Amino acid sequence: MRIIAACALAHLINDLIQAVLPSIYPLLKANYDLSFAQIGLITLTFQITASLLQPWVGFYTDRKPIPNLLPLGTLCTLVGIVMLAFVGSFPMILLAAALVGIGSSTFHPETSRIARLASGGRFGLAQSTFQVGGNAGSAFGPLLAAAIIIPFGQGNVAWFGLFAIFALLVTYGLSRWYREHLNLFKAKQGQAATHGLSRNRVIGALVVLGLLVFSKYFYMSSLTSYYTFYLIEKFDLSVGSSQLHLFLFLGAVAAGTFFGGPIGDRIGRKAVIWFSILGVAPFTLALPYADLFWTSVLSVIIGFILASAFSAIVVYAQELVPGNVGMIAGIFFGLMFGFGGIGAALLGYLADIHGIEYVYTLCSFLPLFGVLAILLPATRKR
Repeated sequence: MRIIAACALAHLINDLIQAVLPSIYPLLKANYDLSFAQIGLITLTFQITASLLQPWVGFYTDRKPIPNLLPLGTLCTLVGIVMLAFVGSFPMILLAAALVGIGSSTFHPETSRIARLASGGRFGLAQSTFQVGGNAGSAFGPLLAAAIIIPFGQGNVAWFGLFAIFALLVTYGLSRWYREHLNLFKAKQGQAATHGLSRNRVIGALVVLGLLVFSKYFYMSSLTSYYTFYLIEKFDLSVGSSQLHLFLFLGAVAAGTFFGGPIGDRIGRKAVIWFSILGVAPFTLALPYADLFWTSVLSVIIGFILASAFSAIVVYAQELVPGNVGMIAGIFFGLMFGFGGIGAALLGYLADIHGIEYVYTLCSFLPLFGVLAILLPATRKR
């Protein structure tokens, strides 16, 4: 649990730093006179660099572990966040976002593997504890940005470099533990599949999981990237007040993530996935028509239910393809970032043309994809 907690702490800091980027979008938009499409392009740049590299990092290090890769990725994040404080042009903002994304692409598959290695067989608990650290960081990022950056200017982003330095120390410690336990990792890599499913059934199940991640993160992108703009436009809130509402939503995401993994250990991953994706649909369909109070309430419910799926999806996929822990983590974290980035860019384009409220009405139907969970096979023999 000490190692899993350290993984969660490192994930908290990593995602706290990443959350600074969307949190200062209103500031960047005003300072550089950016359009919604350019805001979406920043998110796309960050998430594409994160998503495209992650599966390859996981695939390679499943076969040839590189313990020092984890602190090196954190160092890349440190450089990116410090750059973000002092850049003076839109292309340099894109470069800083790309560096943070590259750091993320090494962090997630490596740390997810370490957490699973330290789990003692409670894979859902380990994955959700690791993941909730990231969600907590994503929740605190906007809050700290509202307190440190929004009132005092872009240069104060540099203070978040201190968090990155601390994360560098934590990830260095994790890399040392990982190096000492490489023999255990290699032994576990050799485990064979026990689910008895054919190759085609496994591929089909992975495709369904990919579609579920698509629906989940396209919708999540509408909230993480544009929720503050939605609240400002529809309810005339201040930037600071809208950040507090975003914090409530992201806090609910953190809580939902934590409970999703252990519940999946007890009742099965498929049941959690089914409830989390499809079960949130009534609330997303109601959100575009709610007043400010019910918008806040519904966003918290949506965040809690929708977030419970991801840990279950990752562990379910790892059970489908044993021996490829890092690659599977990289693929699904990569899909998460990739779909989130594409969603941010596309939704930003639609917001420029039709308005931000139209985007929320359109996205409210995405959780209906959850009905595809009925196609997922059981991963344990009866």
